[in-house]
Amino acid sequence: MAPVTAVTSDEAVKLDDKTMKKRRGRVRKGRAVGRYLMCVHVTAKATQIAILEGRRLMEHRVARPADDVSQIHSNIYLGRVKNVLPGMEAAFVDIGTPKNAVLYRGDVQYDPEEIEGNRSQQPRIEELLREKQSILCQVVKNPIAHKGARLTQEVSLPGRFVVLVPNSATYGISKRLPDGERRRLRGVIDKIRPAGHGLIVRTAAEGVTAEEIERDISRLAGQWEKIEALAKRTKAPALLYREPEVTVRLIREELTKDHRGVIIDDPALYEEVKGYVASVAPHLADRVEFYDTSAEPLPLFECHHVEEQLKKALDRKVWLPSGGSLIIEHTEALTVIDVNTGKNVGRSNLEETVFRNNLEAAEEVARQLRLRDIGGIIVIDFVDMEVAANRAEVLKTFRVALARDKTRTHVSDISDLGLVEMTRKRIGEGLLESVSDLCSSCDGRGVLLLDELINA
Repeated sequence: MAPVTAVTSDEAVKLDDKTMKKRRGRVRKGRAVGRYLMCVHVTAKATQIAILEGRRLMEHRVARPADDVSQIHSNIYLGRVKNVLPGMEAAFVDIGTPKNAVLYRGDVQYDPEEIEGNRSQQPRIEELLREKQSILCQVVKNPIAHKGARLTQEVSLPGRFVVLVPNSATYGISKRLPDGERRRLRGVIDKIRPAGHGLIVRTAAEGVTAEEIERDISRLAGQWEKIEALAKRTKAPALLYREPEVTVRLIREELTKDHRGVIIDDPALYEEVKGYVASVAPHLADRVEFYDTSAEPLPLFECHHVEEQLKKALDRKVWLPSGGSLIIEHTEALTVIDVNTGKNVGRSNLEETVFRNNLEAAEEVARQLRLRDIGGIIVIDFVDMEVAANRAEVLKTFRVALARDKTRTHVSDISDLGLVEMTRKRIGEGLLESVSDLCSSCDGRGVLLLDELINA
């Protein structure tokens, strides 16, 4: 049976001219003005998406036809429990992918009334799951290297303006919205919230009408009904719901009036995206443009200098504007970033030179984490500063720069050793892994053993 797919087009909500003009954002000389530009380059082997801030590359995504088993984030499955590991408080679940996925105790949903014994204590995972049991679950982290996907039973369905959390009491409104808008949206949601389901209001809901939000909720509720119906007549393991194509998904998540355009060089994808944007955000439909490679002198990525920035993003060393540098090293356990003053000799004194260098590094580290899609544990070694106020300012600058990244991060204070420890949610494999293969000779270690000293 075919899985349910996200609805990517619908009849557009009719907006009056005044509302359309207000939402359209700034225009200069007939063209939209915005901070970001999204470029989508399509070939037979892959779709590449580049997001630029001004002219600087900020994000890069790759999607291939073969990624149906590796890029499965947010897909919903009917899985079969293969084995339960009490000592790990986890279960391995067969969802039909090459590697079994893992479901941890904290991500298991259950009804306390159905659990026997002492209800004052949290039940153990072996009391909640059993082998060969069929469970409905969603992928929250793609499989990476030798690790399988990570699952949760708290399913969520993202729409343009809200996220529907079926069979949940979850309720929230994006903290990125101003207080006045949060109050307005809370009043709207209280009236149209579906019974038995939770809702999270997204940043994109700013300024939208109650009718638009209600239609988004109805669309998601209809999807959930189809998923439930499919689960009842399907045998595990099976895919129940597939997220839309990566370009549509990114546009659903990120496209706002801050984007001056979405440029696509494939006619079929352009028509699909144009129709989707026209249905969910008609005021932004004119920002979706087709890049005709037969009529343009340069390929799309070359025209916007994406290729050269992409190659620089794969280097270990990153130069800072004033002459300092970053060295970025990946290990199995964590990523280490070393900040150096390098050619930056400053003008007044050492403390001021180091402080200015670290401020530049804080901004650039935040950009590199987003561009390279680095996740997990990250340790940053800023150049040592003697003045406490300078250390606090660098950390503040770093946190403000990270706030522009929608991926969840947590930053600790500077340690006694002068290190900043942080985590960034890991969802995918990372930029380097997405555009490269391991060397068959050294298996990615970067060394070749000497035959005259070590026999193969």
